[in-house]
Amino acid sequence: MTHPPRHEPDAPRDLVGIGIGPVNLSLAALAHPLAELDTVFYEQRPTFDWHPGLLIDGATIQVPFLADLVTLADPASPWSFLSYLKARDRLFPFYFAERFHIQRAEYDAYCRWVAENLPGLHFGHQVDAIRFNPERDVFEVDFTQLDSDGEAEALGRTYTKNIVLGIGTEPYVPEPLKPLVEAPGVPVVHAADYLDHRAALLAADHVTVIGSGQSGAEVFLDLLRNRPAGRERLHWLGRTEAFAPMEYSKLGLEHFTPDYTRYFHALAEGTRDRLVTTQWQLHKGIDSDTIAAIHDELYRRTLHGGWPDAVLTPGVRVRTAGRIATTKIELHLEHLQQSSRSRLTTDAVVLATGYRERPLGRILAGLDPYLRRDSRERPRVDEQFRLVLDPSVTGAGCQVYVQNAERHTHGVGTPDLGLAAWRSATILNSLTGKDPYPLPSRTAFTTFGLEPQPRIPSARQAPTLTPLVEGR
Repeated sequence: MTHPPRHEPDAPRDLVGIGIGPVNLSLAALAHPLAELDTVFYEQRPTFDWHPGLLIDGATIQVPFLADLVTLADPASPWSFLSYLKARDRLFPFYFAERFHIQRAEYDAYCRWVAENLPGLHFGHQVDAIRFNPERDVFEVDFTQLDSDGEAEALGRTYTKNIVLGIGTEPYVPEPLKPLVEAPGVPVVHAADYLDHRAALLAADHVTVIGSGQSGAEVFLDLLRNRPAGRERLHWLGRTEAFAPMEYSKLGLEHFTPDYTRYFHALAEGTRDRLVTTQWQLHKGIDSDTIAAIHDELYRRTLHGGWPDAVLTPGVRVRTAGRIATTKIELHLEHLQQSSRSRLTTDAVVLATGYRERPLGRILAGLDPYLRRDSRERPRVDEQFRLVLDPSVTGAGCQVYVQNAERHTHGVGTPDLGLAAWRSATILNSLTGKDPYPLPSRTAFTTFGLEPQPRIPSARQAPTLTPLVEGR
């Protein structure tokens, strides 16, 4: 594998990526064959790390394996999931396994393979500040190089014409439970750290899982399978009105297409905000196979009479929470439909309360004078995933792109792995001013608005064959 020529320290790069999760890893993989681009990516963690606390045995990702880092933009890429299988001599086992949805642990292993072999990725580098230098018409990116213990080792600076922010999401903890998570001793953990605390949770006398999405279902199922029949002592609580399946019909999935993303971006800001709140079942529901597995496990435990000691209650919110003595937790609950209240005493809590986009305020503080914001003070993002900046910056040929930080402008598909390759290709097409990755003009059967349909390419016509004439 060839490596790019040595970079001159003061020469501006074409692209600096900040954060190396799946979305920026996708961008780096698609940028790799574009020899004209000088790129570098920084990540403060020491290695690639994708939700390690949720790599539960048997848990699958909720998109097909084709939603890898590159395939939906470049099926011939050497960084595809199938290329990973070939490199590991696993193509035939995968072929016979007949799996369209792979396990999370396998997706993580695939991403690690890409991260370990792709040049231009710098782990253990924490980006501290971004500034625009109007004298040189470049961005300045200050970073700290960290040692193996996460301590500062050296300071550095690089210059670039373009930045891509892919700093990802962070675990969300509801306000009533923050004091308990931050206090030592009593196990109140976010699902992101579930596997690190699994042994203690299995040993606890009573465990409560809060959150009615996929993570909550997977954690509840894992605890249920590993606690003794008749003495499960589990509660599963959620705010939603039901433990509902994720919308997974074929036309429903078209909300995760470029067509819908473009439609959503063109809507008025207020309409977009209202729409996002109504679409929770598109991305916060539970995979139907997981629901079936939970019911099967509960049913199995009734075969010899009696019911499992497990309580599943949707439509409940936690009003407040506190400790009792030093070893127990008291949750004050409210049922949203009954308007009734009760208390629940438990020995451990798992918060499957999801993730939120990391705030961009700190990383973008140096660019604040140039940022254009919407009515709720959120950064405006154009259709090509660029922050809307003052013309003095963009006129100098400098752009800041964002990945997985634009749900308010691009909709529910923002964190979806199935759109990662398309978004990365869109960014690279925009950045280069060329079309290194030609993208389809239409991706959905659904027409989401009353505007005219996008042009449908003509079907390929079979060539006319000239009859063979004997003697010619």
